[in-house]
Amino acid sequence: MLEEPAAQAMRHALWVCLQLGGPPLLAMLAVGVVISLLQALTQIQESTVSFLPKVAVMGGMLMWLGPFMAHVMQAWALQLFDQMVALGGLP
Repeated sequence: MLEEPAAQAMRHALWVCLQLGGPPLLAMLAVGVVISLLQALTQIQESTVSFLPKVAVMGGMLMWLGPFMAHVMQAWALQLFDQMVALGGLP
C-alpha cells in the first residue's frame, strides 16, 4: 500500500534532480567540448585554459538559474511535506 506513494516520491525526486542538475551540466559539457577543441587546434595544454572558463560558466549558470532552482526545490519540499501529512493521517 505504501509502495505507490514511495515510488511516486522517488520518481518526483529524480525529476527534480534532473531539472536542477541538467542545465548546468549541459553548459559545462558544451564549454568542455569547445575548450577541448580549442586546445586540440592550438596545441595549448595549459590547465587554466580549461578550468577558468568552466568556473565562469558555472557561476553564471548558477546566478542565472538560481531563482528557478529555488522555486523547484521549494515546490518539491512543499509537495513532499503534504504527502507526509497525508500518509501520516494528520489533519
